[in-house]
Amino acid sequence: MSGSLPGSWLPLAIVGDVLAYVNDEVRSGLIKNTSVETLLTAAENLDPDDLVDILPDLPEDVINPLLHAMDVQDRHRLESILQYPDDTAGGLMNIDSVTIRPDVTLDVVLRYLRFRGKLPDTTDKLFVVNREDKLLGALPLSSLLTSDLDLTVAEVFTPDIKSLGAMTSAREVANIFEKRDLISAPVIDENSKLLGRITIDDVVDIIVSEAEHSFLGRAGLDEEDDIFSPVIRSTRRRSVWLGINLLTALLASWVIGLFQATIEHIVALAVLSPIVASMGGIAGSQTLTLVIRGLAVGQVGKANVLRLFNKELLVGVLNGILWSVVIGILAYLWFGSLKLGAIIAMAILVNLMMAAIAGATIPLILQRFGADPALAGSVVLTTVTDVVGFFSFLGLATLLLLH
Repeated sequence: MSGSLPGSWLPLAIVGDVLAYVNDEVRSGLIKNTSVETLLTAAENLDPDDLVDILPDLPEDVINPLLHAMDVQDRHRLESILQYPDDTAGGLMNIDSVTIRPDVTLDVVLRYLRFRGKLPDTTDKLFVVNREDKLLGALPLSSLLTSDLDLTVAEVFTPDIKSLGAMTSAREVANIFEKRDLISAPVIDENSKLLGRITIDDVVDIIVSEAEHSFLGRAGLDEEDDIFSPVIRSTRRRSVWLGINLLTALLASWVIGLFQATIEHIVALAVLSPIVASMGGIAGSQTLTLVIRGLAVGQVGKANVLRLFNKELLVGVLNGILWSVVIGILAYLWFGSLKLGAIIAMAILVNLMMAAIAGATIPLILQRFGADPALAGSVVLTTVTDVVGFFSFLGLATLLLLH
């Protein structure tokens, strides 16, 4: 969410949009080239929840005057957000929720809203709290507009609403919004005190961030390695995964080296080997992607992991049978060897089955040990399918063609 500053779009762009997307060095350069007065003016016009996103990037000579310039209520709101991690409901919440008491009439509520003049964006309900600000429920705007104005809030409001604990993870927040089709939801502390609210536009940001993370993870990158990152930082981050990939490639090459004599006698094996590894890699990536997505949206858990494993294994077997027949026939027609066609067919079947098993289990194992499946999953999967593919194909060729 972005704040607005009529007649002063340049400072807002510097403080808001640019700081949200560029790297630390560019941020520092923009700040150094922007006057303290300009930054202060722009920041003072931002809502507290927007200010939290850029506060760490502001220089000390801006932060201190800015905090002193805020009223007590906004300063307390800012502090309430800062105490929670960014990837939790408390760190994501807006603090602009409208609250009402249960003992007032709907007529009083309507007059109060008219007095306010404007409701926060994406407001679909008003939150009902007691004098200690403990959440009691919510009054949907539809009920407010269609009910008798002489009724009290207590007679109309909905007590059973879904609330989010302040430490609820961002991923779980997105799952709850998806399953319940929510537009907004209250955020509470451990004592059920209302802290703020999460809105659907916040959830869209979470989903976009998760999608970007998954996309970058396929290449072994993360969000900090963006297009504007410094050369040294990008080189260092990418070198780590290139090094890991080199080790896995050396392992696959070592397996091929075990069958060097076989390849020297039958050159066709060198031609067909990449097909076996490639088919396994693609099949495994399909399963891996589905499982990582399932973990991300909460669809995969202990209750259904065995069913998932059995389903993916069956898919691997059926695809293995289909494509082993197709590739076996092609190899026979290409090289005129029935044995060679049968060998590559068996290798394809074995590798596609192993790809399904690896694709289903690798993300679960990585998550169990605290690793990120999106970052490490594809590297591990490629190693498994390459090693199994080469070993099964060349091993069967050695047994059946040279003995």
